[in-house]
Amino acid sequence: MTQGVVQDKVSDALVGALRLAQQRGMLKVEQMPVINLEAPKRPEWGDVSCTVAMSLSAAERKPPFEIAQIIIDHIQNRDALFARAEIARPGFLNLTVRPDLWLEVLRHIETQRADYGHSRVGQGRRVLVEYVSANPTGPLHVGHGRGAAVGQALVRLLRATGHDVVSEYYINDAGRQMKLLGVSVLARYLESCGQKVSFPEDGYQGEYIRAVAARVKAEQGVALLSLPVSDAEQRSKEFAYRELLALIRQDLETFGITFESWFSEASLLSSGAVEQVLSELRGRDLLFDQDGAQWFRSSAFGDEKDRVVRKQEGDYTYLASDIAYHRDKLRRGFDLLVDVWGADHHGYIPRMQAVVQAYGYPKERLRVVLVQMVNLLRGGRKVEMSKRAGEFITLREVMDEVGADAAKFFFLMRDSSTHLDFDLELAKQQSQENPVYYVQYAHARIASLLRVAASRGIDCPLPSQADLMLLHDPDELALIRKLSAFPVVLESSAVELEPHRMAYYLRELAGMVHPFYNKHRILPPAPDSESTPAASTDPAVSTSRTADVVSPGLTGARLALMWAVQQVVRNGLTVLGVSAPEQM
Repeated sequence: MTQGVVQDKVSDALVGALRLAQQRGMLKVEQMPVINLEAPKRPEWGDVSCTVAMSLSAAERKPPFEIAQIIIDHIQNRDALFARAEIARPGFLNLTVRPDLWLEVLRHIETQRADYGHSRVGQGRRVLVEYVSANPTGPLHVGHGRGAAVGQALVRLLRATGHDVVSEYYINDAGRQMKLLGVSVLARYLESCGQKVSFPEDGYQGEYIRAVAARVKAEQGVALLSLPVSDAEQRSKEFAYRELLALIRQDLETFGITFESWFSEASLLSSGAVEQVLSELRGRDLLFDQDGAQWFRSSAFGDEKDRVVRKQEGDYTYLASDIAYHRDKLRRGFDLLVDVWGADHHGYIPRMQAVVQAYGYPKERLRVVLVQMVNLLRGGRKVEMSKRAGEFITLREVMDEVGADAAKFFFLMRDSSTHLDFDLELAKQQSQENPVYYVQYAHARIASLLRVAASRGIDCPLPSQADLMLLHDPDELALIRKLSAFPVVLESSAVELEPHRMAYYLRELAGMVHPFYNKHRILPPAPDSESTPAASTDPAVSTSRTADVVSPGLTGARLALMWAVQQVVRNGLTVLGVSAPEQM
């Protein structure tokens, strides 16, 4: 696992110490342990902490404190790497890295630029990420929006860590819901033609159904009135399906999301794929008949009970199509299937893992990311239902009000498996209380700083061109240490399928950048004939006053630091699918 350019040096030094102690007979170390480094709970304890001594205690039959001392004594070139190396009982290694070594982080960011934080941990493994997959029976609502933001972030994170990723939308265009769509649209069509009809009790409500029916009438006129009811329903369904799927595509594109693949459920039925997989399961004695229905023996793979795949009436269940769909995914040769589902499908996970195992794969081949509901608020009060959709607030309405970037970041800033309170008024604020504004503003603020410097003829060096040794203030080093953690956060976000970790990191980084501006002068005071930073209407210019004079060398070093911070903020926003504006 990636730990960062400095942390990797620390890990190498500890591994080298263990090997040297082994050669000298001080430790046995039959199998070299993994060196995991963490930030100490208190900054005065050092830069990194390690528990390797405690993990070796049982095998070495030595107290952890003694093992820790042996490790410290065998670190080669210890003084060149560490300013301080201490042991805290029972055996924590608390290490303070020499300040000049942290400067390598800035040079590494310059070398990597947009690729900083990326890794090859995925080793080219093929991954299919299926997300959104809303029924084409209505516009996308805010719950779909959260799933869309999570799915896109997972695709980007997995690609940034060396996975070969395909994104896919599974179109639920078969079954009872589609039939109800046709019935609902036809009912509104008939009403528009002056006929009295009884609207289906479980039909789709909302103005969008009336709008679709109006477009049916505009195209077909009264032609549907002369058709048998079943044919009129079919025509209405097909028209509504095309209209609503186009609307979904349009909303997703506005949200900044496109898919490499759109997979039709109806194609599984028309091609005979559903019948084929059920026949395969029967051949493996995993399908049986009972009470006139067909059952999948999912309990053989840990599901709490067996599941119906074909009803007594002969209709397939949703599970039957899902079996065929996931069988198709596996046949396409993906090493990992990631499904992003609404949290109400939690109970569906064991049966789909049973399907994967039924075809000879470990259940871990399928990983499901659950997305909880979104509570929309306005100034702390719950938002009433949408007048346009009839039953829910649409993603389009939210985007129109707060913008795609703000919506996406809000959807991502909490663990997707937890409920999210989304305050529309907060998402529009230009203040530090608005998380997305606070993060994006950090990027824009640095961009403005660099523009002001250039306009005044001040050189803006890259890290390799600056005297970084002048960066020794604790606040400067704290920022650099935070930048060094970016690759770790990116990789863990991808491996654990938890994009909220990246959103949280960016908020923390922004929370360090803005105070740095207020505390430290970066540019020298402007000549009297120009607007001074303190008088500037652009708050991108530091108005700090720890010192009124800053040397040209320190100005260059701090500008290089700010450039690196801006690059990392941009990289983090990019993997979340959020823009990094130059001006705000």
